[in-house]
Amino acid sequence: MVIIRLSRYGRKKKPIYNITVSDRRYFRNSKFIEKIGFYNPFNDLIFINFNILNKWIKFGALISKRVLYIIKKYKKNNFLK
Repeated sequence: MVIIRLSRYGRKKKPIYNITVSDRRYFRNSKFIEKIGFYNPFNDLIFINFNILNKWIKFGALISKRVLYIIKKYKKNNFLK
């Protein structure tokens, strides 16, 4: 089963998260199929490629709760044009 989730990068106490598409059987920071964006919680920088996101949703990928929260936050702040 494929899931869209966050993988943690960055340094100690300063995380940066990549939004990745990966198999649910793998660990959080291990192999992933595709990187579709990133999230920096300290600067509130969010980038999501919605074309790729919609493609994976059509294929049946599940979205984690935290990624769903980030997408709603992205849309709420009117970053979309």
